[in-house]
Amino acid sequence: MKIIHLSDLHLGKRVNEFSMIPEQENVIEQITKITRDERPDAVIIAGDVYDKAQPSAEAVRLFDRLICGLSDICGHVFVISGNHDSAERIAFGGRIMERGGVHMSPVYDGKTEPQTLSDEYGEVDFFMLPFIKPSHVRAVFEDADISSYTDAVRRAVEAMRVRPDRRSVLITHQFVTGAGTCDSEEISVGGSDNVDASVFEPFDYVALGHIHGPQHIGRETIRYCGTPLKYSFSEENHKKSVTIVELREKGDARISTVPIVPIHDMRSIKGKYDELMSKAFYEGTRKDDYLRITLTDERDIPNAVSRLRTVYPNIMRLEYDNSRSRAGAAELKAAETELRAPAELFAELFKKQNNKEMTDEQKEILGDMIEKIWEGER
Repeated sequence: MKIIHLSDLHLGKRVNEFSMIPEQENVIEQITKITRDERPDAVIIAGDVYDKAQPSAEAVRLFDRLICGLSDICGHVFVISGNHDSAERIAFGGRIMERGGVHMSPVYDGKTEPQTLSDEYGEVDFFMLPFIKPSHVRAVFEDADISSYTDAVRRAVEAMRVRPDRRSVLITHQFVTGAGTCDSEEISVGGSDNVDASVFEPFDYVALGHIHGPQHIGRETIRYCGTPLKYSFSEENHKKSVTIVELREKGDARISTVPIVPIHDMRSIKGKYDELMSKAFYEGTRKDDYLRITLTDERDIPNAVSRLRTVYPNIMRLEYDNSRSRAGAAELKAAETELRAPAELFAELFKKQNNKEMTDEQKEILGDMIEKIWEGER
């Protein structure tokens, strides 16, 4: 059985105030062509269809175009909601679309019934688990001891009817411990939203979403396919692609990728203003790419962005790297506490005030309080 694995489309996203809609239209065309060429049995979209819970009309039209194109080519499309999506909006119309082979994840209610497809090797069960938090699972399994994301996902998996005698695929959207991250992802600092990969042991393939760099965690069949586009300069060295999975007999999964080429790449260039503006330099570079430009001049260049844009029209960020900027960076180190997990900061304050560490029970109470506060803010 051949499967195309996609995730984290983030339709409607803006990067440094640049709309990604034109890039995403191009990517949808490429994905549709790859699907037509590969002729898969199923296409998976593992969450973060949209960039926000209330997507723009343009983003919704793009998704409609993608789903219609994919369903015309292959018999089954599986879509789950991610942390950027509204689970209710993704679920809307799911029972009607089911008739056309488009399977939209329902709002999590503890019941994850598989969709079963067949090939020459037998049956394959597809389980759809949208992005969940401990609070979502506790609301369903009130008697379960759930204090972490790992506990939550493990309990959700235990409630599934995974049959060891046939192949099974899990589609989910979580941060698995050990995954390499980048700046454009929304994860909890300090790792409080980590899920241990051991919870995925029953599955032959785990189609993950949430992390933007393509990679596997532990075994090759627990895989993030990554975003189809670069959404931050921390991704500039990523090779974006579509993941192709071929499930043969149980235990035999073969994974390959097909590259995706953007209209404009995202990259960084660095040097003195006069050097970057010299014809000898820019004639040998792709001037239309989305750029982060770092000037190394000791003096500020008046109207630098507007002047640079006469040559490089898609400048996203302008920075300086000189003696003054490095001195300023050293002063900002104190602000790094803002990037530490709230639980870590509170534990440090508790120790200073009480001259002792927090107990495990106190840490658990604190974790529950933080989660409830975050839930309220959302």
